[in-house]
Amino acid sequence: MTAIGSAPVRRDAAGKVTGTAPYAYEVSATAPAYCHPVQASVARGRITGFDTAAAESLDGVISVLTTEQAERLADTEDAELAVLQSDDVSFRGEIVGAVVAETSEIAREAAALVRVAYDQAPHDAELSAERDDLYRPEKVNPDFPADSAEGDVEAALAAADVTVEQTYTTAMYHNNPLEPHATTARWEDGSLTLWDSTQGVHPLRASVAKVFGLPHERVRVICPYVGGGFGSKGTAHAHVVLAALAARAVPGRPVKLALTRQQMFSLAGYRTPTIQRMRLGADHDGRLSAISLDVVEQTSRIKEFAEQTGVPARMMYAAPNRRTTHRLAALDVPVPSWMRAPGECPGMFGPEVAMDELAEALDMDPIELRIRNEPEVDPETGNPYSTRNLVACLRRGAELFGWAPRAAREEAGWLVGTGVAASTYPARRQAESTAMIRFERGRYFAEIGSADLGTGAWTVLAQIAADALGVPFDQVEARIGDTAYPIASVAGGSTGTSTWGSAIVEAARAFRDKFGDDPSDGDAAEGSVQPNADAERFAMHSFGAQFAEVRVHADTGEIRVPRLLGVFAVGRIINPRTAASQLIGGMTMGLSMALHENSVFDPRFGHVVNHDLAEYHIASNADVRDVQAHWIDEYDEHVNPMGSKGIGEIGIVGTAATIVNAVRHATGIRVRDLPVTPDKLLNHR
Repeated sequence: MTAIGSAPVRRDAAGKVTGTAPYAYEVSATAPAYCHPVQASVARGRITGFDTAAAESLDGVISVLTTEQAERLADTEDAELAVLQSDDVSFRGEIVGAVVAETSEIAREAAALVRVAYDQAPHDAELSAERDDLYRPEKVNPDFPADSAEGDVEAALAAADVTVEQTYTTAMYHNNPLEPHATTARWEDGSLTLWDSTQGVHPLRASVAKVFGLPHERVRVICPYVGGGFGSKGTAHAHVVLAALAARAVPGRPVKLALTRQQMFSLAGYRTPTIQRMRLGADHDGRLSAISLDVVEQTSRIKEFAEQTGVPARMMYAAPNRRTTHRLAALDVPVPSWMRAPGECPGMFGPEVAMDELAEALDMDPIELRIRNEPEVDPETGNPYSTRNLVACLRRGAELFGWAPRAAREEAGWLVGTGVAASTYPARRQAESTAMIRFERGRYFAEIGSADLGTGAWTVLAQIAADALGVPFDQVEARIGDTAYPIASVAGGSTGTSTWGSAIVEAARAFRDKFGDDPSDGDAAEGSVQPNADAERFAMHSFGAQFAEVRVHADTGEIRVPRLLGVFAVGRIINPRTAASQLIGGMTMGLSMALHENSVFDPRFGHVVNHDLAEYHIASNADVRDVQAHWIDEYDEHVNPMGSKGIGEIGIVGTAATIVNAVRHATGIRVRDLPVTPDKLLNHR
């Protein structure tokens, strides 16, 4: 029996549920000090002075850091990480100082006593598609062209039998993992050790080493456990640099810093709101002749991040005339960043709701409409797909969900409807990761500096290693989460298992070639990800179809989603237990996006006003009733040696559109601006 495909219990489960797994803030440290940031209370301006006397007089305060005396950093190219290097204020909530104290409570109290004087300047923090200063970025995340065009979209739309032209919006969203962003920093003999809640210990080390002008070997990052990240912990943020600066103030002592939930809304990234102008043209048979998507987003004035919202529309459906554009507004706001399924998550909302509107205009089943527009090859590149099983997902999902007959109905005052949408996400692996297979005391260890966000890496990497070595699963352990292990890519873009697993397979082959089946204690061999020639010859994507039943109360507008079902084509499943968890988690996050999540931004003051979990609503257990994740049998030999694809993000893609489409079916009301809330339904009555 092979380990891949079996469903062993997660190896990190016992430590997490018993509270013995050490997280970044909980690391055992001798005589730690604690740091609390001081944040700007204006959205733009210049600091003219500090009054730190009250803070410094508080018993237990060790040091107060400000821009006036903070250490000069070696590299300030990344403005987000140039902490305490300038008197300029670029957004409300920016770090302008910090307190280091003997306890976290004292540090927090003292930070509130620091008075900062400002020469306040007018700020601009309002996103609109009507702005006259929107600009085209050079690229969108990570390196796609901002615009694309093929054929003549305007002519095709003018000649189309049926057209849809609508604008859809998604809200500003903030990652709220259970574990907040946290860092413990310690300097010793000129070297820095960071225990950080991060999605990539090696990428974080590279960023921090650059900022402080240190060689990589003098920075160590340790992170065996992460309490969720969803993209927000995939890149270095300002608090990590602040923790390291604060640790300079107490030589030899570690300093702990954990962002409060409120601070995360300005210091840990977020998903930009989007405005999506979507146009479709089709003939009476439902075959698309034109697809056009124009996206407007925001970025920070100090650091550009352009989410690739329009990119999935370039490859999803066949149409001879296609166009996508991205335009940005540079505002006095915090820096946006990655959030689960960047690009695909917001970018599939407008197109998949528009497809539902087109199906309605054609009086056609929305599943049939999607099937009729299946491309034979990737419309963007012209390459064949390594595997594309969207149709199989749609048909299997319809069967499991009980799609037909599909008629809206009313039950005891509840309007009941169903909806469907498709989902996609790139299937890829990163170019750099190395693994070491080591044999010690009769056991094999797979060492790689990867991260487990709760996705199951501790378990699935050991499964991959066991099969690659040809030994039972219980003879293999993974060692991860430390830059002391070989370099690994960030856990992001649903590339983790694909990339790290590929490196482990190479290391296992090298180990067997070198030592055979009877190794000696201490034997070790290394292997790295190899270039994938198929990446240039094939279009590699995962696909899925999601179905929802929605109930809307006819009098109150209350919305419930009693059933949510997804069927996915995501390559070979390494571990069905962890795979189901990831897909269900993604769909639940999509449900939250559809019905609850909305960072309410007040442009007058430049900040999110509902910056805690009391007012930033997310899905709770009561919202998640019957959520099912299924998959079809698929093996994709072109993506990686395991035949697998990433599964961490595709579950969220398409979910919000599915629910919006079901709301339309139930009520006759089309909501085009997320989230769907009762007022939007009652106001249309």
